[in-house]
Amino acid sequence: MIEFFKRLNRNKVFRLILSLAMVCVSAFLQVYIINVFMDPCNLISGGFTGIALFMHKAFALFHVDFTTSAGILLLNIPAALLCAKAISKRFVLLSTIQFSLVSLLLTFCQFEPLFTDQVLNILFGGVLWGFSISLALKAGGSTGGTDFIAQYVSNKIHKGIWDYVFYFNCFMYVCYGFVFGWKEAGYSIIFQFLSTKTISSLYQRYEQITIEFTTAKPQLVIDSFMSCCRHGMSIIEAHGAYSNKKFYICKTVVSSYQAREVIDQVRKADPKVIVNTYKTANFYGNFYQQPIE
Repeated sequence: MIEFFKRLNRNKVFRLILSLAMVCVSAFLQVYIINVFMDPCNLISGGFTGIALFMHKAFALFHVDFTTSAGILLLNIPAALLCAKAISKRFVLLSTIQFSLVSLLLTFCQFEPLFTDQVLNILFGGVLWGFSISLALKAGGSTGGTDFIAQYVSNKIHKGIWDYVFYFNCFMYVCYGFVFGWKEAGYSIIFQFLSTKTISSLYQRYEQITIEFTTAKPQLVIDSFMSCCRHGMSIIEAHGAYSNKKFYICKTVVSSYQAREVIDQVRKADPKVIVNTYKTANFYGNFYQQPIE
């Protein structure tokens, strides 16, 4: 069954259909969160959606009807056009579908709040908002806006910059606090902090893992590793302290999202291999990062 799903996942048509479904769910979930958790507490999110919400509330002070839906499109379309060549056409297409659906659904869908308590709205809303963004990212797209920028920079430096996105959002919340009050701004920062931490936990494309394979059959490990991965591997000859037998330590660094597949492939080739993994804090040098489709 596992092999069947692996083969299915290699099919480009299936992956595209699955990705489209995921970005649609992400868009619907974001609209639900805005209506159910954010609006009752006068919260704004981060990124371009947050700016659009901010603009909608600011224009309302002057009795100008500037909708959040219009703001989302106005801000995201130029960013999508600028990043189309720099990132990936598929990524930009999925992202455009996502933020366009959010804009459309905000116009036609309304949901009643679940809680009257602000803390519950912030907790549930923040975590679910982060989940909705992670869902779009795992689909190979994004929710637009600062996600375009984050993916572009992350591809260049091979490291996630979601914490820096959070700092940018904090600046926006300071502006929001000056206009609408510090209580709402403070709650929005907590909301965004929960969202950012959820994304960092669920989306680990740019985290790196060091893997050590201890084996008596290094060539089997090397061949199976190279068949599924485009990274180098160091082979260290060693002796067992107890058995005094010669064995080899095959050491490599891979992206965290590749680790499971690599380990399964090697263990399939050499069932007796011993595997040790640990997180890599920093990696300096050439590191192949599979491009976004």
